[in-house]
Amino acid sequence: MKVALIGATGNAGSRILAELSRRGHEVTAIVRNPEKVPVQPNVTATKGDVSDQGRLSELLAGHDVAVSAVHFTQSDPQKLIEAARDSGVKRYLVVGGAGSLEVAPGVRLVDTPDFPSAYKAEATAGAIFLDLLRQERDLEWTFISPSAMFVPGERTGRFRLGKDQLLTNEQGSSISFEDYAIALVDEVEKPAHSRQRFTVGY
Repeated sequence: MKVALIGATGNAGSRILAELSRRGHEVTAIVRNPEKVPVQPNVTATKGDVSDQGRLSELLAGHDVAVSAVHFTQSDPQKLIEAARDSGVKRYLVVGGAGSLEVAPGVRLVDTPDFPSAYKAEATAGAIFLDLLRQERDLEWTFISPSAMFVPGERTGRFRLGKDQLLTNEQGSSISFEDYAIALVDEVEKPAHSRQRFTVGY
């Protein structure tokens, strides 16, 4: 499958890139600095800027799936969505955030008193991105939220999937970048959440 990955050198993006390459997909890694993309099988690094909607649309064209793994506060969700739509790409997957997940009926994680102020802007921007996608009628999208603690770890292949509620266990709420990447690439290969958000956690 031909996959375009926007933001392939970030924490999540680099693990997604490795997982896609491991499974034999043909990947275009779209980044500001192509020289930072490690050499991997079936990976082509290409220079691209998330603020250049026209160029981004050109880079996405011809792929089966586009994956966005960029920080919400460093991009314009409307431009990203429109670039994906205009490119003609069949499906658009977004590395989401945990802030918009519910911890109680109608109560989002980002709105709880103990939510760290340092992450509030990013979480709020992620929720806006999700709202825009939910209004989208022309694009087959999926928004994939990690658990509260999204951290480096092991590639175990053991995790749970949920919908709009934060997943927790005895240790709290977490998922490794590596296991998150497995869940996302599973969705690339076998779409199960078209026009939906789902979440990944232990």
